Amino acid sequence: MLDNMIFKQLMKHSFTIPVEVTYPNGKTEKYGNGAPQVKIKVNEKIPVKDLLRNASITLGEAYMDKKIEVSGSLQVLINSAYESANSFLNNNKFKRFLPKQSHSEESSKNDVQSHYDLENDFYKLWLDKTMTYSCAYFEKPDDSLEEAQMNKVHHILKKLDPKPGSSLLDIGCGWGTLMLTAAREYNMNVVGITLSEEQYNAVKQRIKDEGLEDQAEVLLEDYRELDHLPFDYITSVGMFEHVGEENLGEYFNTISRYLKSNGVALIHGITRQQGGAYNGWINKYIFPGGYVPGLNENLTHIIESGMQVADIEMLRRHYQRTLEMWTDNFHKVLPEVRKMHDERFIRMWDLYLQACAASFESGNIDVIQYLISKGPSARTLPMTRDYMYKD
Repeated sequence: MLDNMIFKQLMKHSFTIPVEVTYPNGKTEKYGNGAPQVKIKVNEKIPVKDLLRNASITLGEAYMDKKIEVSGSLQVLINSAYESANSFLNNNKFKRFLPKQSHSEESSKNDVQSHYDLENDFYKLWLDKTMTYSCAYFEKPDDSLEEAQMNKVHHILKKLDPKPGSSLLDIGCGWGTLMLTAAREYNMNVVGITLSEEQYNAVKQRIKDEGLEDQAEVLLEDYRELDHLPFDYITSVGMFEHVGEENLGEYFNTISRYLKSNGVALIHGITRQQGGAYNGWINKYIFPGGYVPGLNENLTHIIESGMQVADIEMLRRHYQRTLEMWTDNFHKVLPEVRKMHDERFIRMWDLYLQACAASFESGNIDVIQYLISKGPSARTLPMTRDYMYKD
C-alpha cells in the first residue's frame, strides 16, 4: 500500500505535460491540465526501494519488460520529466552515485565491443549510407541525414585548416567516413584506430575498395598504445564519453603527446554543461563504462595537458534532430530488426534513442566541438572563423 502511494506521488509530480496513468489495480489518474499528451500503463507494481536504489535502471527495465507501457512519444514524456524540477530525474532523493568504474585497456575493449560489435547489418538498417554513428550537422532545414553527416565531416576537417600531404590521426574512427574523406578529398595521410573488430574489418575493406592503401591505415588497438610518429592533426568524434571519469586526463594527455608542436585537434563529444554524470540504465544496457564529462572538466584537462582552446561550438540541437531521424529510421525497419533481435532488445533500443533525444532537447546534455592546439591557441589557424565555412 505504501509503495503504491509513493509511486502515485512520484507520477503526480514528475511531468510538465498532462499525462494519464493507469495503475495495476485498473484505476486511472490524470495529472496536469488538459487532454493527456501521453498515456502510461503500469502493469506491475514498481517497488519504491528499487526506485530509490536507481530510478533510471528500475524504470528502464520496467519499460523493457512491459511492466510499463507508453502510448504516445517517449521523447515527449522523458523531456517533460527532465523539465520538471520534482521528477525522479531531478529530485535528489532519487539520484544515486554509481560505483567507480574500471577503464583498463581490457575493460575498455569489452565495453566498446559490447555496443559497436553488434552486427554491422543492424546499424546499416537505420543509419545513413555513410554509416556515421554520431551527431550530424544540419546546415539547411531540409538536409537529409546523409547530407548532414557529410556536412559534419567537412565541418570538422575545415576547422583544422588542413594542408595537403599532412598527417591525421582519427581516434575512434567508427566506420571510417571521416578519415577516408580526409584522405580522398583533402589529400591527407590518415591513421584510424578502433577497438571494434566489426568497424576495423569494415574500414579495412573500404580502404582497399577505394584504392587508398597508400594514404590510409586502420588499426585495431587501444588509443593509449599507438606507436606512430606525432601527427599534424587529430580528430576524435564520440570517443571521450567512453574513457571514464578517471581517464579523461590521460585521454587529453595522449592527444597532446601525439600532436606535433603547433598541431591542431578537433575533439567532438557529448558534454554536460552542468557537470559530469553517469546514467545507470545507459551504463548497464547501452554504453558500459560510459561517463559524460562536464564542460569545466574537459577544459581543465585540455589546459593541464599543455594544449589551448581555439574554438568551442555547441551542437545540442543538431544531435536532437539526428536522434529523432535515427528513431524514425529505426521504426521504419522494425520488421527487419525483429529478424535479428527480440522484443526486449527492440524496446531497449527505442527507449535509448528517444531518451537521448529528450536529454538533448531538455539541455540535460550537450554535444560540443573543441578546437584545440598544442601551443598558443590557433597559432597556425586563420584569424577569423570565416575559413570554416568556405567551400
